[in-house]
Amino acid sequence: MTEATFDIRMQVMWNRLISVVEEQAMTLLRTAFSTSVREAGDLSAGVFDPEGRMLAQAVTGTPGHVNTMAEAVGHFMAAIPREKMYPGDTYVTNDPWLGTGHLHDITMVSPSFKGDTLVGFFACTAHVVDVGGRGFGADGKSVYEEGIQIPIMKFAERGEVNETLVAMLRANVREPSQVVGDFYSLAACNDVGHRRLIAMMEEIGLQTLDALGEFIFGRTRAATLVRLRDLPKGAWDNVLDTDGYDAPVRLAARVEIGETAVNVDFSGSAPVSPKGINVPIIYSKAYASYAIKCVVAPDIPNNWASLEAFTVSSPENILNAPRPAPVSVRHVIGHLVPDLVLGALARALPGRVPAEGAAALWNIHMSVRPVAGQSGRRAEILMFNSGGMGARPGLDGLSATAFPSGVMTMPIEATEQTGPIIVWRKELRPDSGGDGEFRGGLGQVIEIQPMEGHEFDFSAMFDRIRHPARGRAGGRDGAAGHAALDDGTRLRPKGWQHVPEGRRLVLHLPGGGGHGDPAKRPAAARMNDKSKGYVTETEE
Repeated sequence: MTEATFDIRMQVMWNRLISVVEEQAMTLLRTAFSTSVREAGDLSAGVFDPEGRMLAQAVTGTPGHVNTMAEAVGHFMAAIPREKMYPGDTYVTNDPWLGTGHLHDITMVSPSFKGDTLVGFFACTAHVVDVGGRGFGADGKSVYEEGIQIPIMKFAERGEVNETLVAMLRANVREPSQVVGDFYSLAACNDVGHRRLIAMMEEIGLQTLDALGEFIFGRTRAATLVRLRDLPKGAWDNVLDTDGYDAPVRLAARVEIGETAVNVDFSGSAPVSPKGINVPIIYSKAYASYAIKCVVAPDIPNNWASLEAFTVSSPENILNAPRPAPVSVRHVIGHLVPDLVLGALARALPGRVPAEGAAALWNIHMSVRPVAGQSGRRAEILMFNSGGMGARPGLDGLSATAFPSGVMTMPIEATEQTGPIIVWRKELRPDSGGDGEFRGGLGQVIEIQPMEGHEFDFSAMFDRIRHPARGRAGGRDGAAGHAALDDGTRLRPKGWQHVPEGRRLVLHLPGGGGHGDPAKRPAAARMNDKSKGYVTETEE
């Protein structure tokens, strides 16, 4: 076999491997019980070699899930020795420090055997609607208050499900059918990936994935090093202030670019918070790596070899919170890490980095119940909402778009089906994008009301209320967000709060910052903004 023929053969097998993990992810999307997975795609799926190195990931999935999953498989291998792995096994955890950063994310790993030979692993993650405890929110004082903790253990051994674990789940969560259903969906996701992989290997005549892995990693690593060699060398700093829980929190990063690696150091960031906004380092690293990759190597496959070039260091602080710190709402601070890192990269690579955006999802977890003395339906409802992206060099920011998380919009029809609420309004928020040569993306206005005879408590997980997205290169800041009841009562950006019967929760989501001097924005672009209602006639 010539070198050219070998390369072609490997490329064909690489494409087949991508198809395998895409079908793996689609299985989870089609069978999941939770709307956050089924409708929003809050998940990840991937295939790994026998050493636990990620070969390929599905396109569907969030960086916070994919990049933490890439590291988590090694923790599973350390906890369950090879001699105790069998065909038909599935392993599980929601440990925030070994998985994806908080208890609501379930990570499952399954060994893939071809005969008696371990040829790899499949892994997947998904956010479930409830894990007990205080519920999805920032009010806990330690991880012990935030829900049931599942250490790395077997969900199934040789195909037999651990019924004791299932019984424990049912006794500790508010939506047992949804949660247990999602566990089975995760297990099925890995099983489909395994069956498709073995079928592929038998068709092609592969006994192991060793040669394919060497091909994938070798070319990915070489391509990444080429990109790194083209970057300026040195260190650049950035700070970013966030709303925090009840007082501002400062994040700090130094990005150091070397010949073969880029390191992000979070020294100088705020100390560990007493509330559940802390971030385990595995999650901070996931989003720091994603930010670098977006600028340096967006077109290079995301796998072990490309991620190896991006490292993170930090003392203990809010971005490297140790056990047992509360971490339930780690995504809010974690989603701001890309803007923090990109701000440093903008100093190294002027003209290549977008302005800051809304960044953190405006998640709402609603616990709906009948008003006292009335009958009705109870429900736990999770809703994902996105503000505007920052303007890009050469392009306006995207409106109501989830960056950096990448989750999809949850249809109102699907959300309303999960419980007794009405979403009266969900529309773009005029004038929320920062002005500039390129305008920031718009946020949204959303109004939610409990149905007649019902009320709900909700967990606010909002940011950019006191610290809006900053413009870049002369662009103006995006509009800050705010949350209130329809009678004008202002609400806190984080924590559990109450919406009584007859009142509406009104959310104004933040917009993205502008990029470039506003005086340089073309007249045609301004006319288009006004004709479409993105900017009102009264705006100066």
